[in-house]
Amino acid sequence: MDSVPDLTGSLRVLLALEAQPVAPANGPRQWWNGPLDVEGLALGAVQAAATSLNALVGVPDRYSLASGATAASFDSLGHLRIAGAKPEGFAPTSGFRRTSDGWIRLHANYPHHAARLMAALSVSTAQDVEQALLSMTSLAAEDAITANKGVAAAVRTRDEWAATPMYETPGAGPWIRISRPPTDANESRQLPRWVPGAVPRHPLTGLKVLDLTRVIAGPTATRLLGALGAEVLRIDPPQLPELSDVFVDSGFDKRSAEADFREPEVMEAVRGLIESADVVVTGYRDGGLDRFGLAPEALLQARPDLVTVTLSAWGSGGPWKGRRGFDSLVQAACGIAERYGRTTDDGWKPGALPVQALDHATGYGLAAAALALLAERLRSGRGGAARLSLAGSAEELFRLPALAGHSASLPEPDFRVMESPYGRLRYVGPPIMADGAPLEYGKGPVRYGTSQLRWQ
Repeated sequence: MDSVPDLTGSLRVLLALEAQPVAPANGPRQWWNGPLDVEGLALGAVQAAATSLNALVGVPDRYSLASGATAASFDSLGHLRIAGAKPEGFAPTSGFRRTSDGWIRLHANYPHHAARLMAALSVSTAQDVEQALLSMTSLAAEDAITANKGVAAAVRTRDEWAATPMYETPGAGPWIRISRPPTDANESRQLPRWVPGAVPRHPLTGLKVLDLTRVIAGPTATRLLGALGAEVLRIDPPQLPELSDVFVDSGFDKRSAEADFREPEVMEAVRGLIESADVVVTGYRDGGLDRFGLAPEALLQARPDLVTVTLSAWGSGGPWKGRRGFDSLVQAACGIAERYGRTTDDGWKPGALPVQALDHATGYGLAAAALALLAERLRSGRGGAARLSLAGSAEELFRLPALAGHSASLPEPDFRVMESPYGRLRYVGPPIMADGAPLEYGKGPVRYGTSQLRWQ
C-alpha cells in the first residue's frame, strides 16, 4: 500500500506512544476517488487506533488494518440490513435547501429538531420550509434556526469558513488534544486497576467503559472498544430517544440504559458507575454535561487515574463551541459541501462525502485516544483527557494532499449475520485485524434502554 497519512502525531506527546511504530496497513490506497483524500482520513484514523492498541498490549504489529474492511466500516450503516430492510435515510426535511443567496443544510432526523426547525421558520410542512428559505439569506436562516435550538448550517466556501472565528480552534490545533492531570510529588503510585488481557481478540477484557454519546462518532468508538472485550454501558436520556437504525448499527458489544440526570438518585447511581469506570466517553455539545459535574476536568480531579475522551461538533473554543452539530452540517459549514458540489441541468448544487467520514474518523480517533491514554496509565499510573471534534476531523481532511493515482475497486464487503431483538442483522465487522485475522463482534445490540445502571 502507498503511504497512509500518519494521524498519530498528536498522540505522541504521551511517552507510551513516543516511539511506537504505526500499525501495518494492507490493500489499495484509493477507491472513492473524490477531490479530497477521504481514504487517507479513514485509513489514518483506523491506523491510529490500531497503533495505540499495539502500544497498550506491548506487541508492535499485532493489530493491523486493511482497506476493504476500513471502507466497509465507514459505511456500516449503509451496509446494515435489519430483518432484510435497509435503514431509513435522512428525513424528508433534512438535506440541502436553496435560499435567496445560496444554500443551507438542514438536519431534522430527530423529531425535536424537526419541530424546532418548523417553529423557527413559522411553518408546518416541508413545502413551507422550502418557500420560507427562499425568502431568506443562508446566514439569516442559519441564525434563525439555531437561535431556536434547531440545527442547520449555511453552505460556505473554504475561504468563507476560514475567515470566520469558528475556524480558529479546529483549524489551529492538533487533531486530538491531550491533557494530563498534574503530578503530585507526594502521591504514591498505585497499582493499575486494570491491565490488558492476553487473548489477542479481547485484550480489553475487564475494562469498564461508560458511554455517554449518541448518533455515530462516539458510539463508533465504544463499539470498537466493546469488540475488543471491554464492558461498555451506554446511557441515554429518556427524553431524547435515539434513532433506531443508528442505534442498532453502533450497538454491538455494549449494553444500553436510560437515565435522567436531573433526578438526584439517578445521578448518584451514575457517579457510582464513574467511580469504578476505567474510561468515560462523552459526546454532547461542548459543556452540555458540565452542570451535572461531568466535565472532563472535574472527573479527572476526582479520579486522576480515569481516562476521559470527549467529542463535540465544532470544537471547544470559538463562538460555536456550544452549538449542536452533525457530520453533514460540518461538511456544509467548512467547505466540503462546496468542494463536492456539481452542476446538473438544474444548475449547481452542493454535494457530500461518499460516507459520513467525519463521524467515523472522529470515532476511531476517540478510540485511539482512549487506548493511548490507557497505555500511558499503565506506564505512569495516571489517566488523562482527550478532546476531538467533527470540525477538527474536517481540518485533518483538508490538510491531506489530493490523491493523484488511479482508483482501485474494492471487493464486496465480508458480510456477517447475527440474530438480535430487532430481527436478523446483516452487517460488516470492525476494521481492525488481530494477528492477521478480522475482529468480530461478539454480541448483537440489546433493546434500547433496557439495561440496568450497574456494571456486570
